[in-house]
Amino acid sequence: MAYATRVHAVDGTYELYRAHYSKRPRKVATVDGEELDVTATVGLTASLLALLADAKARVSHLVYAFDHTIRSFRNDLYAGYKDDAGVPAELAAQFGLVERVVAALGVRVLPMVEVEADDALATVAASFPECAVDILSPDKDLAQCLEGDRVRTVDRARERTTTYAGYVEARGFSPALVPDFLALVGDPQDGIPGLAGFGEKTVAQLLAAFGRREQIPEEANAWPAAIRGRDRLAEALAARRGEAALYKRLATLVRDVPLGLTLADLEVPAAPAPGFEAAARALGAGDLAARADKVFRERASRAAGAGT
Repeated sequence: MAYATRVHAVDGTYELYRAHYSKRPRKVATVDGEELDVTATVGLTASLLALLADAKARVSHLVYAFDHTIRSFRNDLYAGYKDDAGVPAELAAQFGLVERVVAALGVRVLPMVEVEADDALATVAASFPECAVDILSPDKDLAQCLEGDRVRTVDRARERTTTYAGYVEARGFSPALVPDFLALVGDPQDGIPGLAGFGEKTVAQLLAAFGRREQIPEEANAWPAAIRGRDRLAEALAARRGEAALYKRLATLVRDVPLGLTLADLEVPAAPAPGFEAAARALGAGDLAARADKVFRERASRAAGAGT
């Protein structure tokens, strides 16, 4: 099916981390009277402009979701869930700053507090069923949003696009079962331990055979014979179903966050917003303002050419 509009929904938190840990030279600026390492903010902004300049991507509707704080409602459910421990201070200091800079360019920003950026991205994908949606993130959690040929995930760093059919072919089970998969295998990045002994191959076999975690039989002899140690694993799963249910809830993305968005809210403006030049100069990166002007001029030229 052909869609008239494609929404690009970006995992801003991932992009910020990626820019922070890149090999680009460190950049320090005085922001609001405080000296800050702004390397990650500058890097993310440069990446944003590269995305807008990409003639192949043809970005017309764009939104960036950020974890305004690392903690969310999931920390109240499970004490071991990821939090802000270990986040470098110089990176944490840029969480609010990067949101302001992206918004200053004229791009819609979603700063998440009670829920996570991934929840916002999942909600965006669900909110515009008339549009194709590209979720720009390599986060494996977001595969649960894949839907037919409408919703895809895109790993910009590896230039890899994943579709629903591609995921099923590669993993052997439906993307809708990603929370079930992570509940059993675990997700160390998010602090979800999973169940000991349940590796990716074993869990993929179980999900392919039975579907949702709740549908996996307790009787080991009902499991595929190819699963090694199935008696032990079936016993462990039966004894720890409560834990697995909690881990599944942690891994399940919220798709009805009250964002209050319309499609028009996501339209990329025709030119940088008036405050962007000042925001770029405050970062000691006036070249970003010049680059933004060039990118938007080129976009306008392409649009005019397409209309002739």
